[in-house]
Amino acid sequence: MDWVKRRPDGVESPYWPVGPFKMRLPVIHYKWEWLDYIQGLVMCAVCLSIIPMLQDTLGMPFEVALAIVVLNGLLYCMHAWLGDPVVPGWVTPAIPLLIAYCSTFPAGVERMHALIAFEFTLGIWCLFLGITGLANRVIQAIPHAIKAGVILGAGIGAINLVFQKGGRFDMFPWTITICIGLAFFMMYSSKFKEWAQHHVIAKTLSNLGILPAILLAVVVAPIVGESAWPQVEWGISQPDFGALWTDWVPWGALGWPSVELYLKSIPMVLASYIVIFGDAVQCQGIIRDAQHERPDDPVDYNPNRTHLIVGIRNSIMSIFGPDISMCGPIWAAMTVVTYERWKKGRESMDSIIGGVGAFRFGTLTGYFLLPIVSIVKPILAVAMASTMLIQGFVSVYVGIRESRSLKDLGIAGVVGGVLLVKGAAFGFGAGIIMCLLVYGLNFFKGDVDSAPIWADQNARV
Repeated sequence: MDWVKRRPDGVESPYWPVGPFKMRLPVIHYKWEWLDYIQGLVMCAVCLSIIPMLQDTLGMPFEVALAIVVLNGLLYCMHAWLGDPVVPGWVTPAIPLLIAYCSTFPAGVERMHALIAFEFTLGIWCLFLGITGLANRVIQAIPHAIKAGVILGAGIGAINLVFQKGGRFDMFPWTITICIGLAFFMMYSSKFKEWAQHHVIAKTLSNLGILPAILLAVVVAPIVGESAWPQVEWGISQPDFGALWTDWVPWGALGWPSVELYLKSIPMVLASYIVIFGDAVQCQGIIRDAQHERPDDPVDYNPNRTHLIVGIRNSIMSIFGPDISMCGPIWAAMTVVTYERWKKGRESMDSIIGGVGAFRFGTLTGYFLLPIVSIVKPILAVAMASTMLIQGFVSVYVGIRESRSLKDLGIAGVVGGVLLVKGAAFGFGAGIIMCLLVYGLNFFKGDVDSAPIWADQNARV
């Protein structure tokens, strides 16, 4: 702990080297960030919002679905433990694709077998890329136009989930408008940043990310008649691991999927992986854009290490708690929120590992606290919509910045549009065809004739 306090500027937080991982424990290797922990306690509402999807798609009881959320929450902590400097989350844009895929199988055992086979195959694929070291090469080999299009399409897809007919905006139009408006104003407004430099209250609010917007939703929704007032319950929640590990796992009553289902899941795995590598690119973009403001805290993001952790998480979940949210490399909205506070300086957050680690410990704690769960339960849809809209905002600007020329940007628009309408696999295929038609033999290099459209691209990989 004393070493952490004396960490010299320009030096990474200490760690225990474990193969490709950098093992870090709170307090021992990095300072505990209470603001991020408290934010995590409330933002567990977003993680809990997957429960209705598990109930509707798989027919799970609430307590069984809660057990899956808790297990996933424990595995979230692996990223900070093993040196990955992001807030991990779902493979969000692929969730509708996976629901549609699972729904092609009869409800019950067959549908669960399809989910188990898919998630296990996805985990093994990510492990393979991480172990062989091909993950970084795969990401670097993908043309910038295709990477930009995948990220752009995923961002617009996240926004579409909120505003599509019958979506969350139709359920909470006023609450979402007011609360996401507050969140965007506090996170991205130059005027609010100016206030935060001169006023204590504004500075405190800016350090809380989107937590004030979520808390505001608890009050606004009942006032405008879009939800009931929360009924506060006391005690500890009771996830039903007994039923989960008896009736919903392959080593229980379900049995193991057939080999045919593992093979049948491969196209869905590849489609989901397109989103995962897009998330990995997004991680790099967020860190690259933020790092220059904090040279005192070098951030080591390694796509191969990320793939290993994501592969381990998906493999474990497929066996101990099959989950349609999947295990992705980043929760974009909260990663941005955490990095925005980190960029304000060491007095705001000593190290990024401390911020992302404390946040995920906070969400894990929140799952067990009934007062928190009961307070946020009426506005789970608002919490989901807020993180989707912020993720959409971030994905769009990161995706556009990934383009190195106007031709790249045009191809990215086509890729993103096809991905949104026809799915990730079609979007990726459209990108390959467009790059071949436009760039020919320069398929991997991209536009070699035009000047970069961003001032800093000459220095970028």
